[in-house]
Amino acid sequence: MRKTILLSWLFFFATISFAQNRQLGLYGIGFYNLENLFDITHDLNPETGEDKNDYEYLPDGDNHWTQMKYEHKLSNMSRVLADMGTERLKGLGCCIIGVSEVENAHCLTDLCAQKPLADRGMQFIHIEGPDRRGVDCALLYNPRFFKPAKTWLQPYILNEHITRPTRGFLTVQGMLAGDSITVIVCHWPSRGATSPAREAAGNMVREEKDSILAANPQMKIIVMGDMNDDPFDPSLAKCLGARRKMEDAVNGQMYNPWWQILLDGRGTLSYQGGWNLFDQIIMTPNCLDITGQKDYSTLTFFEAKIQRFPYLLQNEGKYKGTPKRTHASGVWLDGYSDHLPVVAYFVRKR
Repeated sequence: MRKTILLSWLFFFATISFAQNRQLGLYGIGFYNLENLFDITHDLNPETGEDKNDYEYLPDGDNHWTQMKYEHKLSNMSRVLADMGTERLKGLGCCIIGVSEVENAHCLTDLCAQKPLADRGMQFIHIEGPDRRGVDCALLYNPRFFKPAKTWLQPYILNEHITRPTRGFLTVQGMLAGDSITVIVCHWPSRGATSPAREAAGNMVREEKDSILAANPQMKIIVMGDMNDDPFDPSLAKCLGARRKMEDAVNGQMYNPWWQILLDGRGTLSYQGGWNLFDQIIMTPNCLDITGQKDYSTLTFFEAKIQRFPYLLQNEGKYKGTPKRTHASGVWLDGYSDHLPVVAYFVRKR
């Protein structure tokens, strides 16, 4: 109860200061799995020259993916991305959004050209990865707020559990609200692989995070993505060291606000009548106000929210209340994604 009251007063103070005295800045950082944002042309791997397995998203493929469907998908995705964060930041939305399941830079160029994103000047960062289907992670950002400085794709090291090249970890460093920040965008191995494949991903990202902090202990690090695991699974709770409580985010651990949200019965994807929460935004303890001092002189975590826009959900039938997908049982629904987007809000004194 005391924590709830504290957060309520924090939000009241942030709202008054941001809207009237302009003492606090409020910033939204989001993540969204775009569920197969493919164009309609066949791709080759630029490094190996091998064919990518994108055949189901061609006009003569299983999904009969046409220019019209592609354009609808772009429009739908841009609507969601522009709406993310507007519950707190009306007219502005998120300044940074990590995305997964996007085929290539062509798709991202077309996406950022959609009016809701183009009006904000949204740009993207993308590095072509080795995934056989061709799906990658990317970072969208508003250059008014985020200034990227360095980018690399940290590879997923193959092992006995994952023997084919798969998605790496897109790492972007830059400045947000006067602070140095690193964002690591992930799409860990799917549930078609066993848990150790994702545990290996957790260990790899933790090693990368520790290496960055060793070089710059003041660096604020955000790990986000579709982890294909829930917060309490070993890949996150043990290997990455993402803790349920702020006060436990010490000695190299991180804080995972989505753990409690899942325990409260809310998730980002539905399976067999229940909810999972694979889409998460996790942070290093230097992003937290663990002691409650309300200093806010650096970027400080405020709140985590699942974006449950009504238009993202099925409104009738057997799957009422679950995410409205692009396809279901081979039928084009002109929907959005099988995942819901998530946003973490941060505050900082101006």
